[in-house]
Amino acid sequence: MVLSVKIVNSVEEAIKHINKYGSGHSDAIITENKKSAEKFLKEVDSSAVFHNASTRLHDGGVFGLGAEIGISTQKLHARGTMGLNELTTTKYVVYGNGQIRE
Repeated sequence: MVLSVKIVNSVEEAIKHINKYGSGHSDAIITENKKSAEKFLKEVDSSAVFHNASTRLHDGGVFGLGAEIGISTQKLHARGTMGLNELTTTKYVVYGNGQIRE
């Protein structure tokens, strides 16, 4: 397993760093400060953001979507004729109190 950690001086600095260097897949904040958590969850540009829960929970089966057949961090993923559903993206926001995936 790989863990990417950076010590920052503010939630704003963390968000800026993640939005520049992150994968756009899963990001988490561990904090008791609800204001900082809400700012992080709203402003981090990832397909799933977690507050006090493991990013390992980002999984199609865990989210009730069934087996995964692929993973995309792109915002526009459709090809061919597109309707309204193909022009929207999904961002999962997960609130936890220390959950991990075993």
